[in-house]
Amino acid sequence: MAVQTGLGEPRGPWFISPELDPDGRGWWDAPERDPGGRRPGRLLAVLGVVAVSAVSGALAGGVVASRDGAGGPAAASAAPVPAELVTAAERTVPGVVSVLAGGASSGSATGSGFAVDDQQHLITNDHILAKGGGGPVTVELPDGRRFAAEVVGREPRSDLAVLKVPASAGLTPLPLAKPGATRVGEPVLAVGSPLGLAGTVTAGIVSALDREVRLGNNRHSAVQTDASINPGNSGGPLVNARGEVVGVNTAIATIDGNGSIGIGFAIPIDQVQQTADTIIGKGG
Repeated sequence: MAVQTGLGEPRGPWFISPELDPDGRGWWDAPERDPGGRRPGRLLAVLGVVAVSAVSGALAGGVVASRDGAGGPAAASAAPVPAELVTAAERTVPGVVSVLAGGASSGSATGSGFAVDDQQHLITNDHILAKGGGGPVTVELPDGRRFAAEVVGREPRSDLAVLKVPASAGLTPLPLAKPGATRVGEPVLAVGSPLGLAGTVTAGIVSALDREVRLGNNRHSAVQTDASINPGNSGGPLVNARGEVVGVNTAIATIDGNGSIGIGFAIPIDQVQQTADTIIGKGG
């Protein structure tokens, strides 16, 4: 997947920024006023993707610490990786795939997806398929095998789609968290294929719940996280320390389109499960 052109191009929906001052001015606003005396607020542009390895960064810090000695400055600054997150990553990565939609004639787009049942149904983002122009969809497994995927159904309003691969793929389905069980402050991992780097894992926390975002022309209540998100990770899972999927990574907020600022959004698992069940029920 890493050699595909157009890899991880951003999708570009918009995040509705809260008004921080009584006059509606946020800290990102330009100081000038319009002719009517109002300050023109800027929306934070939202890109469609997810994940650079914060975990690998922590591990690299551990290597430096071992060279400097246990009491050196590097040891003091290197945060250990919680054992439960390592276990969660080991359980999650085998069920996460890279998704390539479209081709040379219709344009192409890449993202991520994950298995949700033993029938080899996969969840991903609809905007990946939309950007692929309705072309063929290919899924690459963690072991490098590739399969042509059937599009079982799409739901643009929720930005979700369900794919299916042959039983021979043998993907491990990921457990889903119970609706309403996610808590602000709990550690989470974002898993996917940013820039074609399959199986990438990044760590963060749940920053907020029920955050209002606009995806395309539709508004949604999303899980906000500070786990690192980058192009190519759209459709990948956001999982808790038990390895349960709490959401589908979909977008990040940026200021004037200048890259990640540590604010990412995932479609909540209750909406994901409801939409997926409806699509699978209709499409088989």
